[in-house]
Amino acid sequence: MTSSSQTSRGSWGSKIAFIFAASGSAIGLGSIWRFPLMVGLNGGAIFVFVYILAVFFIGFPVMLAELTIGRHTQRNPVGAFKAIKPGTPWKLVGYMGVLTGIFILSYYSVVAGWAFGYFYKTLFGVFRGEVTWELSDRIFSTFAANPLEVLFCLFIIIGLTTFVISKGVKGGIERWSKILMPLLFALIIFLAIRALTLTGAGEGLAFYLKPDLTKLNPKVFFFAVGQAFFSLSLGMGTMMTYGSYISKRDNLVSSAGWVCFSTTLVAFLAGIIIFPTLSATNNLQGLKVGTGLMFQVFPLIISKLPGGYLFGLLFFVLLLVAALTSTISLLEVPTAFLVDEHNWPREKAAIFVGALSFLLGIPSALSNGAVTWATQANIMMKMDLIFGNIMLAVGGLFITLFLAYSWGITRALQEISFGNKSFRLKPLWIFNIKFLAPLAIILILVFIRILTQQ
Repeated sequence: MTSSSQTSRGSWGSKIAFIFAASGSAIGLGSIWRFPLMVGLNGGAIFVFVYILAVFFIGFPVMLAELTIGRHTQRNPVGAFKAIKPGTPWKLVGYMGVLTGIFILSYYSVVAGWAFGYFYKTLFGVFRGEVTWELSDRIFSTFAANPLEVLFCLFIIIGLTTFVISKGVKGGIERWSKILMPLLFALIIFLAIRALTLTGAGEGLAFYLKPDLTKLNPKVFFFAVGQAFFSLSLGMGTMMTYGSYISKRDNLVSSAGWVCFSTTLVAFLAGIIIFPTLSATNNLQGLKVGTGLMFQVFPLIISKLPGGYLFGLLFFVLLLVAALTSTISLLEVPTAFLVDEHNWPREKAAIFVGALSFLLGIPSALSNGAVTWATQANIMMKMDLIFGNIMLAVGGLFITLFLAYSWGITRALQEISFGNKSFRLKPLWIFNIKFLAPLAIILILVFIRILTQQ
């Protein structure tokens, strides 16, 4: 690696900086937007239960594996596999991760654009006064069906993401994550408390927290594992790339644990906001869950707060920030690839990938009522199924197999030992990374056609 490339890569200023940035990547809309959506589509509380198990037994081991490979090589996903196993096909796993990240960024930025749109709608008083479900649903449907508006919002998100990535690790990702993620976390806690105090919230809380075992089926396991990979930014090399900026002094095990814990907590709180609010407004029964669920529900609870206009403004500002921390992490992977492997200047690499992601995102932006063919094809949901579930699971499978059976557990443990002399979960991690995680993912992928058609 050239010295100029090394300079372009950068590094985290501290362990807490990494945790905030990685948590920002993981929390984002994956926890706040996608998690409640998956809960609503897959049986409520039983999905929550399986998801938590998936995070602990599959998500955490894979995250630690990615961070370990990344820190050991100090490279992007392609460079990491090439550095450890040069001249082998393993580098194809890295290329797959880079491409997966670009495609996820393309449709994920559309949802992030909705957050930007709701910020300026709140700013101009669209949600002032009493907001009913019918009004909120109509506002979202009208907004999502306006092609110029959604494309403008998509352009703004891609532009902001590109700007931050072009400034590097410390000047871009780290600075914004450290300031704004704690504010988002605090506001989510506040809104969750308010949702629990709404009259009629009990039914929604029961749907969310009281598992119905009759709804347990293989499909729940498939989407729970997919959500764990999506919300934790696993399987596409994001955490491998972020891990490449971590100091040898830092404890990888505790870092991975904190990211998993904070991400799961925010996802759990997002569900606490969504489902009690739905039952309090008599909209839980017969609810047709769609991609706009979060944007239909959050204005309802914000309108019930004293000073709701100010809280709404603050919330959508911070939601926009959460969305950006995720789009930033998605753009960082292909940018780091171009910087590391092709010696591109960081700014040029960020602009190129950003422009490509914008073009790829146009069909998803138009698939929520803006254009008939895109809506009928349901492009965003299909993109999410393919790249947000299947490709992430495939990437996670190859990463576990690579670490366990190609690079080797012993070498991985040597890397983990830097900054962590007593890895108490070592036996469990070894078992999970060698047997449990690969077997679970393989079973899910084998039955993928059956699971997605149930």
